[in-house]
Amino acid sequence: MSELCIVQVNDTHGYLKSHPELFWEGRDIRYETLGGYHHIAGLVDEMREEGPTLLLDCGDTIHGTYHAVKSEGAALIPILNEMSFDAMTAHWEFAYGPRRFMEISEKLNHPVLAINCYHEGTERLAFRPYEIVERGDLQVGVVGIASNIVDKVMPPRFSEGLEFTLGRDELPYWIERLRDGERVDLVVVISHLGFPQECQLAADVDGIDVLLSAHTHNRLERPFIVNDTIIIQSGCHGSFIGRLDLEVDGGVRKFKHELVRVRGPSNEDVEEMVMRAADVDRDYLEATVGSTRTHLNRYTILESTMDNLLLRAIMDVGDSELAFSNGWRYGAPVPPGDIRVEDLWNMIPVNPPVSRVELLGREILEMMEENIELTFSRDPYRQMGGYLKRCLGLEIYFKIENPPGSRIQKIFVNGKPLEPDRTYSAVYVTSQGVPSRYGENHEEMDIRAVDALREYVEKNSPVDAQLDGRITPV
Repeated sequence: MSELCIVQVNDTHGYLKSHPELFWEGRDIRYETLGGYHHIAGLVDEMREEGPTLLLDCGDTIHGTYHAVKSEGAALIPILNEMSFDAMTAHWEFAYGPRRFMEISEKLNHPVLAINCYHEGTERLAFRPYEIVERGDLQVGVVGIASNIVDKVMPPRFSEGLEFTLGRDELPYWIERLRDGERVDLVVVISHLGFPQECQLAADVDGIDVLLSAHTHNRLERPFIVNDTIIIQSGCHGSFIGRLDLEVDGGVRKFKHELVRVRGPSNEDVEEMVMRAADVDRDYLEATVGSTRTHLNRYTILESTMDNLLLRAIMDVGDSELAFSNGWRYGAPVPPGDIRVEDLWNMIPVNPPVSRVELLGREILEMMEENIELTFSRDPYRQMGGYLKRCLGLEIYFKIENPPGSRIQKIFVNGKPLEPDRTYSAVYVTSQGVPSRYGENHEEMDIRAVDALREYVEKNSPVDAQLDGRITPV
């Protein structure tokens, strides 16, 4: 009987340092200070001292904070290399453009794996499909599946020259190659499809021993077993890592899982690297711009307090009837109290320009129906959004269980029934806020999201951004 510890890191979104993390206790909210790569490294050091350990990263790693975006991912490279990861896959890594991500991948000491990312118009993979890692007396085959939505709902520049499949059709071939050709003892899939999609994938494809899930930010306290596949996912922002201890003898005979809160110990070398990276523009980022009475977070699906603040800020500068933004999941919580410049960047690190558009009422209805389907589709493989599109000025009553295109029962604009043939003015951020196929006269304003947020917080502090209940399942 051989023993192996698999450590999962997923969806850190560039969070170098420790930060507040939110927990619900009944109807109350409390915070713990968690995360930080130096603490992740310290925990992994302890696990490696105990026995053979595999450290795997499921992606959304080098994008999502000021320092990550300003350096186009470079700030993370020395830290990741010092920690000696064994492999990773990707999603927001493509935000800098495929060419930049490939440059970064060549500087990493561990491979980027993706069986479903191809050079456009060819069957040639852009990254390696798998890696064989020897730990103790075990040969472990690690297969990577990148996010499949990069060329479907993300901005076109993310996927320039690339195309992405689901990976379901390719996976059986690579599993067979690893098991029969390479004679591995264990097949581990690292994926960034999302928990619902990965559960369906495990049901559809035989032969996966362990599937490390990502993208949907689930804090799984216990593994989910599908078709004899052990599936885990470990939250977001580096607040948690997943530890899976296996006993292997012709397959997994026994396992034990722990969702580990990241709060120590610290690896001193990594801590020095983190502090050095975080020191860039420290005075600017730590400046207080105001305060909030509301718990600001993105941990609710239909509407979030963090995005309510963002929407109010862009509507304030845009002088419009409606405001839209993405249903992002990332963005560490901000407790009631001071709001710093860095908090604003964490809310929207891409810092896009605020844009205006004119939308017909019927287009608004169609756009929201489409987004509800992307979020709640009965077919997990068709779920391609984050959370529901954020909107200010709309009130929607909808049935989640209805077929696509027939979920919205009632829709109002600022308290009045939506008129299909009327033109409404709206502001938005990013092409996911209002896709270009909807509306007319799209126009970028001469202000970016972070500046709009800063102006709004400074003018209205302390801000309130509580949930309004604008989106109601009925």
